[in-house]
Amino acid sequence: MARLARGEVFDPHEITIVHAMNRVVRRAFLLGDDPLTGKNYDHRKAWIELRIRRFAAQFGIDVLVFAILSNHFHTVLRSRPDVVATWDDSEVARRWLMICPVRKDAQGEPKEPTEAELNAIRNNPKRLKKIRSRLSDISWWMRLMCQAIGTRANREDEITGRFWEGRFKAVKLLDEASLLACAAYVDLNPIRAAMAETLEGSDFTSIQRRIQSRAGQSLADAWLTPLTLDERAEAMTSPLNPCPHHGGHRCSNLGFLALSLEEYLQLLDWTARQLAPGKRGQTPASQPPVLKRLSLEPKAWCTLVRNFGQLFHNVAGTPHKVDHQRTRLTARRFYLSRAARKLFSAAA
Repeated sequence: MARLARGEVFDPHEITIVHAMNRVVRRAFLLGDDPLTGKNYDHRKAWIELRIRRFAAQFGIDVLVFAILSNHFHTVLRSRPDVVATWDDSEVARRWLMICPVRKDAQGEPKEPTEAELNAIRNNPKRLKKIRSRLSDISWWMRLMCQAIGTRANREDEITGRFWEGRFKAVKLLDEASLLACAAYVDLNPIRAAMAETLEGSDFTSIQRRIQSRAGQSLADAWLTPLTLDERAEAMTSPLNPCPHHGGHRCSNLGFLALSLEEYLQLLDWTARQLAPGKRGQTPASQPPVLKRLSLEPKAWCTLVRNFGQLFHNVAGTPHKVDHQRTRLTARRFYLSRAARKLFSAAA
């Protein structure tokens, strides 16, 4: 299935949830144990997580879920132009200069911008408008992310050329069912790949950071958006309630799933036991309540989580949601595979 132009699927001026991932060239293991060279590149996973944390603190984009494996990484991001709209011109300029600094310190960290550097943006309305738009643009997030990691890895290996396979893959998530399935797909990646046996042992994942935070490591997930969507809050698309975060760690305080962390952990554990029958422990006899609420059969749910990356290409959601969507520029219908339609049919 050919990928559409980004502009046909996403608008940086609208709140959008996107599953974005990228893979290194030739499916090599350039982020973990490389069997060809015998070298270990696990430290590059830390590079990626650190870059995500830095971007989360500066972009108008929420980090919902992430997982970093040996040859690719996944993120689920939510663009927040409504939060960016609350920032004044000085804040927009400062954040951009912390992402793309003019000057760095001896450790390569961005230096706080000077008044002259801020003025170069603040006093240029055309440039300021462009930068304000970029701060909530997931394409710019991924572009700068992949460029920085690829350049650093090539410098370390003393080579030139392409590090990533190509432009990143992005799928727009249209509803609660697709978001929940995608979140579980990403968080369970290490277990499905037999790289970990437990959620807490799933290194470089958002679920591990949330578990660490619950165990008392208060800043472990401070840069991740809260998991639970407060039902008392106004709708996510309401311009009156952007829920900006003022602590300097993340874009906003708005959650994204209508269940608690405990309920989500139970769902992940139940799902992992279905996907890996040999996993230690007793499989609960009853399905998680959230599957009943979404009218998803357990077998269909497990197939969605196992094969999410192969089932969806440009958009993901129930057939009803997908069929009512059109591309932004040419008003074409989005394609949804027969297999995906069958799995989601019960939730339509």
